[in-house]
Amino acid sequence: MSGWFEEKLELDKGRCIRIEYKKLLESYKSKFQKIDIYDTVPFGKMLVHDDVIMLTEFDEANYHEMIAHVPFNVHPNPEKILIIGGGDGGTLKESLKHPEVKTAHVCEIDRDVIRLCKKYFPYLSSGFDNSKVEVFFKDGAEFVKEKENFYQVIIVDSSDPIGPAEILFQEDFYNNIYRALTQDGILVTQSESFLYHWNIIKNIASFKKKIFPVYYYYYTLVPTYPSGMIGFSFCSKKYDPIADFKLKKADILYDLKYYNKHIHKAAFTLPQSFLQLLRNI
Repeated sequence: MSGWFEEKLELDKGRCIRIEYKKLLESYKSKFQKIDIYDTVPFGKMLVHDDVIMLTEFDEANYHEMIAHVPFNVHPNPEKILIIGGGDGGTLKESLKHPEVKTAHVCEIDRDVIRLCKKYFPYLSSGFDNSKVEVFFKDGAEFVKEKENFYQVIIVDSSDPIGPAEILFQEDFYNNIYRALTQDGILVTQSESFLYHWNIIKNIASFKKKIFPVYYYYYTLVPTYPSGMIGFSFCSKKYDPIADFKLKKADILYDLKYYNKHIHKAAFTLPQSFLQLLRNI
């Protein structure tokens, strides 16, 4: 049955996203959340968790390419990597385009996300069958406590700071991630929109800047996310995302829709008012 999907995450602020769909393909209540897959009119198939849009076929590359290729084109040798969340497989798919990766761990709390994405988004989730990949169905915050000096790159591909993902926006979690990274490790996390979510960004930036010697915010354009864009935190023990950017690595990437070497640099160029906010933290 066709109809209209409304994401009401920002409704208390007088705004929402409304998307017409042809059919609700599946609705499943997992142990952790409600998972819906729609076939939409403008954006192809759409994944929704607890009535919040996670991805659409139309613009998923804008997110997945930017969360993955920015850190991988800065670190010279990311052999061991961890993705926390990312059950749709998109971040993993992009990460595996880098031949230096020898071990890719995915820690996803909800096994039903992976199951349903394999069914409805097979082009995204194909990386789960790669021999380099090991999947752990655990709480990411608990998982990183078990590791020390292990990963060159960690990516936190989480949903918004509500429900199962709330703990992934807290200071203790990032102290544990710091310990799990090697001495030259890089962390990238989903970090909300600088147009809408200043308070959230200010909070997480305040402790990330204390924990990591290098901190930057960068962004990408995703029309189906609130405000049409979303940002990331680039946190590093050593490498600068601009000064240490490896142009040659970016040039050999393939099958891209959004990311390129020019976008990499431009994504760190921020509006003056937001720059001032970050400087004052």
